[in-house]
Amino acid sequence: MTQAAPTGGLLRWQRARIAEIRTETPRVKRILLMPSQPFHHFAGQHVDIRLTAPDGYRAQRSYSIASAPETTGAIELAIERLEDGEVSPFFHEVADVDDEIEIRGPIGGHFIWTTADGGPTLLIAGGSGVVPLVSMIRHHAAQASPSAMLLLYSARTRAEILFRDELLSLDRQDGGFRLIFAITRDGTDRRTDHIGRIDAAIIRDALDRLLGPPKQAFVCGSNAFVTAVTDLLVDAAVPPQIIRTERYGG
Repeated sequence: MTQAAPTGGLLRWQRARIAEIRTETPRVKRILLMPSQPFHHFAGQHVDIRLTAPDGYRAQRSYSIASAPETTGAIELAIERLEDGEVSPFFHEVADVDDEIEIRGPIGGHFIWTTADGGPTLLIAGGSGVVPLVSMIRHHAAQASPSAMLLLYSARTRAEILFRDELLSLDRQDGGFRLIFAITRDGTDRRTDHIGRIDAAIIRDALDRLLGPPKQAFVCGSNAFVTAVTDLLVDAAVPPQIIRTERYGG
């Protein structure tokens, strides 16, 4: 059973310095934050970010944590630029290294995974929904967990895959992690991947390659993506009570 997630009791805002900004894809930047106070999280949790304008106006947004719990003193986020967003354009157009922002967290106790939970574990992501799952994958690798873990990751093109090189490297290692891409608007350069949207056949393939019924399944992406994938999992006889979901957007 998953242990209680750390929230630090009453959540308080703290200052965090931007230590690094890296372009991941044309629409996503990876942001490394250094909190001013100790920060400990579980894989799958998120933080709130608050920006305050000179006139006092405040904008707030939640972002999943990509870094593993083993990472000390830093928090990595992957922030997608939203045209109508109030926070994401700041990180893409204004923010610079050494700027300070406000953060609050970690937040969330349902959508988390620890090595104590074991496996097999099925992870399914759509687009930037891969971010909290990357934290789980990194935790799995850092602890050299022998339990089976498989990520099925749907993206529009290969160029839009987040953490692509890292995920491919982990997949090539002789460990318990396996990776399947489902590319909807582009080709693939791996025979083990799929072209097209996730459907019943792709779900069956993922379950077969997981080498055993999943102990838990995590699904993260847009509302429509999560609803469609959850229905496919239930149709594939995955018990609804082991499916955990995280949704974003409309």
